[in-house]
Amino acid sequence: MKTIQQLREAIDQHPAHSAWRRGVKLYALELIEEMEDTREFYASHAYAKTLLNGADNWSQFSYGGCSLIYDQDIARRLCSPSEYKRTREGKNPPNARENWLDTQARALWQASLLICRLAKD
Repeated sequence: MKTIQQLREAIDQHPAHSAWRRGVKLYALELIEEMEDTREFYASHAYAKTLLNGADNWSQFSYGGCSLIYDQDIARRLCSPSEYKRTREGKNPPNARENWLDTQARALWQASLLICRLAKD
């Protein structure tokens, strides 16, 4: 089992060639920072449940204000410059199926998968 510091280093070294992947890495780093002072993380093999910090799922985590809350901030984190411009700095939805909080929930889910995978390596 890795320590938080080892996880942080593994996440930092994980390749991220797109704006989306860089955003997912930032979410992963934020999620483990929240757990840094918690012994529960070290004692648990259910990392994803621990990372949810009481939420039932990543959508509830996102909508509950446990991460970014403003569309513009979410768009800035997850979009390339051209996508950010196309969405008018987050004023328009990211796509026809999701709003920004849904998109953030998907990125948080991917961040949790990254953490779980790296924690078990």
